[in-house]
Amino acid sequence: MTLEVLEQTIFDMVQTGKGILAADESQPTMAKRFKPIGVEATEENRRAYRSLLLTTPGLSEFISGVILFEETLLQASDDGTALPEILVGQGIVPGVKVDKGKGPLPGATGDLVTYGLDGLAERLQGYKQQGARFAKWREVYPISQSNPTPLGIEANAEMLARYAAVCQTESLVPIVEPEVLMDGEHDIDRCAEVTEAVLHAVFHALHRHNVILEAMVLKPNMVLPGKECSSHASPEQIAEATVRVLRRSVPAAVPSINFLSGGQEPEESTINLNAMNACFPNEPWELSLSYGRALQQPALQAWQGRAKNGEVTQQALLKRARLNGAARRGEYSPEMEQES
Repeated sequence: MTLEVLEQTIFDMVQTGKGILAADESQPTMAKRFKPIGVEATEENRRAYRSLLLTTPGLSEFISGVILFEETLLQASDDGTALPEILVGQGIVPGVKVDKGKGPLPGATGDLVTYGLDGLAERLQGYKQQGARFAKWREVYPISQSNPTPLGIEANAEMLARYAAVCQTESLVPIVEPEVLMDGEHDIDRCAEVTEAVLHAVFHALHRHNVILEAMVLKPNMVLPGKECSSHASPEQIAEATVRVLRRSVPAAVPSINFLSGGQEPEESTINLNAMNACFPNEPWELSLSYGRALQQPALQAWQGRAKNGEVTQQALLKRARLNGAARRGEYSPEMEQES
């Protein structure tokens, strides 16, 4: 491990007013994204779409890092430039998703666990050679009356910590992503209870594995009611519940908390991030974003799989990034959605 390398990557990733674009959808997820616009999820279509996103002029004003799917590390833009190289040229840090998907956790009915630790160190060495400077690993926690179980919480925390330790050994900054899912009828209090338990377990495990907290990024869910919950929560209530849980669970040594959007609509995720920064401007960590669909959805709808839509696609992404940049400062307002 080279601590100076990790520190430099954190410095480059954690920038005031900027966030991280998650463009690391697996092939099945890309197929789901492309289906509504009638585009086949071939390798070439995935390359063309992601190349458009990553070559957006001005993106680095609001985006400091991009999480790539592993195939994207080896792809190039239309002019033959490697996509990670394009990001570096813009001053954006390339990273890569390194987990291998999830499946049932034996002994914990209803809980899931993520695969991919076998051979991780060797894969990270290859990703580094291809330009990656950070990595991301996601564990998910469904909420039900009995889930997540104590075993589910502990097993997933252990996986995240082992992954983070391997990353730092290989001089890559780990993004640690424990996602408490929005699916279900649970209310905001139940989400807060589960999220706090999950984060406590994650940081205990990170401590056991000697992970350097100053050289990692946390990517958690916001504390939200479930999608099928009958009671609504305001952005201010979401911000208050989320920050309360973070204060109880996340050490101040962590430099940045980059929220996932987790199924929120683009405008909704921006409003909630803004409330966080407007109501709580003096927290010890950056309160930032690492959005996938919530940044990309307008761009995908503008693209429609047609090369002639390239400029409007990039404009849609840049607008969403700019609005989230304002939310990072607590300066967003819904009226800004109408601006070009």
